[in-house]
Amino acid sequence: MSHRTVHLFRKGLRLHDNPTLLAAVESSQILYPVYILDREFVTSVMHIGALRWHFLLQSLQDLQKSLCQLGSCLLVLQGEYEPVLKAHIQKWNITQVTLDAEMEPFYKEMESNIRRLGEELGFEVLSLVGHSLYDTKRILELNGGSPPLTYKKFLHILSLLGDPEVPVRNLTAEDFQDKWFTCFPAALCCARALRAALAPALGVCNRAELSFSRRCRPPDLGLAECYRVPLPVDLNIPLESLSPWKGGETEGLQRLEQHLTDQGWVAHFTKPKTIPNSLLPSTTGLSPYFSVGCLSVRTFFYRLSNIYAQAKHHSLPPVSLQGQLLWREFFYTVASATPNFTRMVGNPICLQIPWYEDAEKLHKWKTAQTGFPWIDAIMTQLQQEGWIHHLARHAVACFLTRGDLWISWEEGMKVFEEMLLDADYSINAGNWMWLSASAFFHQYTRIFCPVRFGKRTDPEGKYIRKYLPILKNFPPKYIYEPWTASEEEQKQAGCIIGQDYPFPMVNHKEVSDHNLQLMKQVREEQQRTAQLTRDDTDDPMETKVKRGHSEDVSKGKVAKVME
Repeated sequence: MSHRTVHLFRKGLRLHDNPTLLAAVESSQILYPVYILDREFVTSVMHIGALRWHFLLQSLQDLQKSLCQLGSCLLVLQGEYEPVLKAHIQKWNITQVTLDAEMEPFYKEMESNIRRLGEELGFEVLSLVGHSLYDTKRILELNGGSPPLTYKKFLHILSLLGDPEVPVRNLTAEDFQDKWFTCFPAALCCARALRAALAPALGVCNRAELSFSRRCRPPDLGLAECYRVPLPVDLNIPLESLSPWKGGETEGLQRLEQHLTDQGWVAHFTKPKTIPNSLLPSTTGLSPYFSVGCLSVRTFFYRLSNIYAQAKHHSLPPVSLQGQLLWREFFYTVASATPNFTRMVGNPICLQIPWYEDAEKLHKWKTAQTGFPWIDAIMTQLQQEGWIHHLARHAVACFLTRGDLWISWEEGMKVFEEMLLDADYSINAGNWMWLSASAFFHQYTRIFCPVRFGKRTDPEGKYIRKYLPILKNFPPKYIYEPWTASEEEQKQAGCIIGQDYPFPMVNHKEVSDHNLQLMKQVREEQQRTAQLTRDDTDDPMETKVKRGHSEDVSKGKVAKVME
């Protein structure tokens, strides 16, 4: 059957390796590419902040441009998801809706509602896996219906499945246009404009008589202006919230190609050896593009496979680049079958920890006012750019939870969800449980020192000077601990601690010692839960950071700010 189809973009904001979109094109006489911008859903369910809004809108603009180059267009419908979809299905006489299969509970509910609507209105629904390497349902089946809760077990299941499916072909202009159409520039991508251009030359008096045999017709491209991608100002999003990461498939593919040109770096990539406080990303920085589906994870996987095949030696999972993709799959799989995955209460794999509730301390952490320059520089980069290195995430997460403030990982997860361009339901929650030692990670005696950890890889403090310019004039010996400088030295640096920059909000040694005992007690009382996600081997992703304290944190000036 040749359908009249609405393809719903949700996360797969790309044209390369998009199996659901390709299936829609190949089964349809006319295809309406649609993104429904439900602002209430985006803000209340997905909790995205200004930087993520900009990245999303840039990605939609890029998708619109790419579709136009193929002779189609993106239609952005605004309003409440289900009523808007229902109205346009009826208006356009739709017989099929296609969308990527997702594993988040809210997307599953959305698909269920669309299927119910299909039964009501008489249209078919097609959903295929496109955002992950594997169909998580197959992994669950091979593991007896439950998720493998350790990475080792997960890799064993993948060995039974074999390699992921190869990427599907990319869409081209020929999917929408015949040979006449492809002879004309993108400026004539509108069907009406093309008829107007060709009719006089071909002696056609009635331009409506001029038609083309298309594999799949796009919608009337005049609709593109009615359903254009909104600008940030249309949504009252502050324009100053711009990140160095520009959204879109085009940008994502360019970054991908740049990284893959250095095949030696790719082959020998070892994530724990990357630098958390380098001024430019020491990892690929591709995670924002995978998060909203501007890049295909399968495309990246097989491009890596080709490079590995040509290298005499290469790094292996879990620390290799392919290993990072498999960590993503691991969290996707566990999240897909774990109730209340993004919460502590009701989450069967998560330790039930009596975290403190302290809004003031949480606010200081979020707004980079902890008094520890390394922590505050990281949180400042997060606010300004929407991205931080994975070990920097480890540092601020440990500080908020088990290391220093003993505040719930859920609070940190919400902040990351708002600010991180690569925020992802499964990975965000999984990593926060990991870093708070609530699940997956069991070397809980390793506590990141908020002074010495950053100093190891950036002794000059260049990272701190960039993101905390108030401290830029302190010499290296004080840049991580400016409160230890004398009053005269602080004056020379142009920054008085306690006035221009805060004292440390806690005594790291005292609180980390206390929190370590609390965590030990929790794990003794909840051994059965703790064992659920315990692997036989030590955590392979952690650098071997020994638990240490800043010997000088407890000196006199800190005592002034202790409660």
